[in-house]
This record gives sequence, structure tokens and C-alpha cells, in this order.
Amino acid sequence: MKKIFMFLIIGFLFTACGEECYNAPQPIVFEFVNSDDENLITNGTLTNYSIQDENNTNLQLTKTDDNKVILENVGAYNGTKNYKFYSNVNVFDFSILSSEFKGGCDGFQINKLTFTGVGIDVKDEKGYYKIVLN
Repeated sequence: MKKIFMFLIIGFLFTACGEECYNAPQPIVFEFVNSDDENLITNGTLTNYSIQDENNTNLQLTKTDDNKVILENVGAYNGTKNYKFYSNVNVFDFSILSSEFKGGCDGFQINKLTFTGVGIDVKDEKGYYKIVLN
């Protein structure tokens, strides 16, 4: 009986201590275009750009092969954070609303992006945000 009891306790410990998992928020992808739908990085108009959070910390940006910009490592929080995009073409503000991921793993998900600024138009394309800078 002791052997069966020990076997059950050990089995319970191994199943209760399964691997922890974490779902990081998906990266955000921007494409910056003009009113003629030309990519501003491709045509050389957008040469300098950066994004800062509400604490004036620069965020990591990655330019893709098709001249889109990936904003990584944002959204791992509950609530709303404000950001500012700076460039040689335009400056605008946006905010990201995130919440805890409600699934089998811990983590966060981005629920909504809100853009504000003069002369911008944002279209939510499949998998990225197309931002028209005038």
C-alpha cells in the first residue's frame, strides 16, 4: 500500500509541476505610405524615424525586407500606454491598450491601437497598420 501511495504522490507532483508557458503580445507592424500609396521608406522620403514611450524611452524598431517597421516588445501590461512617433516627415501620438491573455498560458494581448495626429490616416490591413503620412 505504501508503494502505491508513494507512486501516486510522485505522479501528482510531476503532473502538477508542468511546464510554465507565456504568450508574449504579437509585434505591431507599420507601413508608412503617402497619399499615392507609395511606401515612404522605399522611395527615400522617410529616412529618420523613432518611437518613444511615455517615459521618453526609445523602443526597438526593426525594418523588414519589404520596408515595413516592426514595433517589438510592447503590450506586456494591463491598461493603456502612450507612445510618440517621430520622423523627418511627421510626428504623431498613439496608444496601446493591452490586457492579460485569457488562455491556458500566462501572458498579454494587444486589444486596441488608437492613433492621433494631424494629417494621418490609418488603415488596419491584414497583419499590419498602413499609415498615410501627408
